[in-house]
Amino acid sequence: MEKYTSRMQAVQSPIIPAVGELIRSYPGTISLGQGVVYYSPPPEAAQQISQFLADPENHKYKAVHGIAPLREAISQKLKAENGITPSGSHRIVVTAGSNMGFMNAVLAITSPGDEIIIQTPYYFNHEMAIVTAGCRPVLVGTDENYQLRPDAIEEAITDKTRAVVTISPNNPTGAVYSPESLRAVSEICRTRGVYHISDEAYEYFTYDGVQHFSPGSIENSSEHTISLFSLSKAYGFASWRIGYMVIPEHLFLSVQKIQDTILICPPVVSQYAALGALNAGSSYCQEKINAIAEVRQLVLDELEGVRDLCTIPEADGAFYFLLKVHTDLGAMELVEKLVREHGVAAIPGTTFGMDSGCYLRVAYGALEKETAQEGIGRLVRGLQKIAGAGG
Repeated sequence: MEKYTSRMQAVQSPIIPAVGELIRSYPGTISLGQGVVYYSPPPEAAQQISQFLADPENHKYKAVHGIAPLREAISQKLKAENGITPSGSHRIVVTAGSNMGFMNAVLAITSPGDEIIIQTPYYFNHEMAIVTAGCRPVLVGTDENYQLRPDAIEEAITDKTRAVVTISPNNPTGAVYSPESLRAVSEICRTRGVYHISDEAYEYFTYDGVQHFSPGSIENSSEHTISLFSLSKAYGFASWRIGYMVIPEHLFLSVQKIQDTILICPPVVSQYAALGALNAGSSYCQEKINAIAEVRQLVLDELEGVRDLCTIPEADGAFYFLLKVHTDLGAMELVEKLVREHGVAAIPGTTFGMDSGCYLRVAYGALEKETAQEGIGRLVRGLQKIAGAGG
């Protein structure tokens, strides 16, 4: 079978399972790796499952783009919280997670060989989806604080460009983009005739008074904006696989074709649970996020001990810090040393496109305060010993 090749050979392997296997080889390791939250969905999510079971029709296929009650709840949420009022120019499509929404978007707007602009550091699953679709990711670097550079984005647009991707609050950096910079990107996309794909999976995770902004709320943006949302983070819904996208009406048929081919319809039981979660509302999330904010401050305080060994850019959102470690070690080599010798895991920056220098993504959303303190303490001590000794 070696004579057969596949497009997937060009796609990077997911790093989370690789680091997970390393963690399992060293029991007791505290993971500062995977981007999940510490809490479970609200009780209202589980309560809706009885409603699902009460109707035998729910065991059959449902609408490709999601059940009507959930789409209505999403519509109300978008209007109240994001300033997006779905109308005849928009469509809401429920997806099996935000990653599926991104793949739907890429397949709907491209042909093989087309280009999509992503910012570095990038979210690895975005880069993987673009390559899987036979397209070319065009990398545009952010500034020293991981903020957008609209001029550089515009310069990177060619006649093959089909979209510009932004993620705010950002994975992997924790940066939150300003309304002004997102408006600038939206205007570039409008005038150059390309789509703006806005990934907003971490919309509720902002700190110190910083506010999230949805580009889909910009006037006259509906024809070129694709907005992606997820319940995985804010509602502790990772394994339920429910997200949603807001797309221009003219893309609806294409997205339906893609989604019908891949999964027919999002899991209906999960959609009922999602309806319960949205009925609980963002107040449920905010209480939990307040606890994560305390952990974030703890992490910041601990990282003061390695400011001479790391560059720690500002991060006002999500639950990540992307550290640049001043060492000659490669990122994966440093990750392995931290696991083997210090019992703590992070994610290497190479998987986010950071190949020049040694970067680590530190995630803090999955841990209770006491565990986070121990984990970040191990990281600090490990960096002091490894990087402080010159690598």
